[in-house]
Amino acid sequence: MAGLAATVAANGSNPDVGLLYDINGLAKDAPEWFDRTMEFVGEYGIMLALVLVVLWCWWSVRRRGSADDSVSAVAGLIWAPLAAGVALLINIPIRGFVERPRPFVNHTGLEVLVDGKTDYSFVSDHATMAMAIAAGLFVAHRGFGLAALALAMAEGFCRVYMGVHYPTDVVGGFALGTAVALLLAPLALALLTPLVSAVAGSGRFGRLVRSRKAGAGGPSPEAVGIPEPRTAGTGDDESDLAA
Repeated sequence: MAGLAATVAANGSNPDVGLLYDINGLAKDAPEWFDRTMEFVGEYGIMLALVLVVLWCWWSVRRRGSADDSVSAVAGLIWAPLAAGVALLINIPIRGFVERPRPFVNHTGLEVLVDGKTDYSFVSDHATMAMAIAAGLFVAHRGFGLAALALAMAEGFCRVYMGVHYPTDVVGGFALGTAVALLLAPLALALLTPLVSAVAGSGRFGRLVRSRKAGAGGPSPEAVGIPEPRTAGTGDDESDLAA
């Protein structure tokens, strides 16, 4: 399998390799300070930004959401980083099976911005983590999820720009992260929602789910299927009496 991957990668007509050179070639023409910035952003910055987006979303939903919305949203926010961890575990046997070397191993003339990458290339861990977090966050909150998806796409571009991944490594990471986050979301939320609901009802940790400023009280009667009591003197009562 490793020999086949090396042969395909070495083929100059491969569009994957051609796109790699096109994107990575931008690094050669860029100033040194810009390349150093892209190195930090692609290696650490975007992942940190995704964590901040998750925290911002948590702060928002606990202050503004209803009781039911806060519980479901916080459960989704907990699932987002868990999905990234599960996706990384699944990627371990995938990398071992494919055994695709890093692009700079088989191709010369690349501008490699990060040294010391000796593990296999397919699929990209960074792209997998970024997309898993973004997809999980999208399940919890559409607005913040869209922002996270944009960051995940930027992460994929940075990995190719830095010369450490093929474009298909990034696409594979996006597919893996999305599949794990979305396919396992129903099971994960079914397990996490009761736990978060119990925390929300506790006195000590309840504010982790719902802020006091969001308003007191639990879910409305309609939300739990309890009909509102009738008040005396309504038109329906009068009709019933007349009948």
